[in-house]
Amino acid sequence: VQLQASGGGLVQAGGSLRLSCAVSGIIFSVHTMAWYRQTPKKRRELIATITSGGTTDYIESVKGRFTISRNNARNTVGLQMDSLKSEDTAVYYCNVYQNSHYWGQGTLVTVSS
Repeated sequence: VQLQASGGGLVQAGGSLRLSCAVSGIIFSVHTMAWYRQTPKKRRELIATITSGGTTDYIESVKGRFTISRNNARNTVGLQMDSLKSEDTAVYYCNVYQNSHYWGQGTLVTVSS
């Protein structure tokens, strides 16, 4: 199982970024996909999930600002991040669980205030 994340970078507060994660080695369409993030001061936290049926869920701090999506034809999961805040600065990881957790390599998002 391989996950390849991309799309991080530096953005000003209030700006937007879109992350993408390409997945291989699994039957993508049947799995729930997730995005996590981690900072040096906090444990890795789950921020958004999308089920095989397209049902989404978010932690409270990103609701209304972040949107998770999936493309089953391309085996990709995306995370659209709008109205970014300095506290969103973190390394973002895509994730899938199939008997074990599999992680992308992480992509750094830095939001300057």
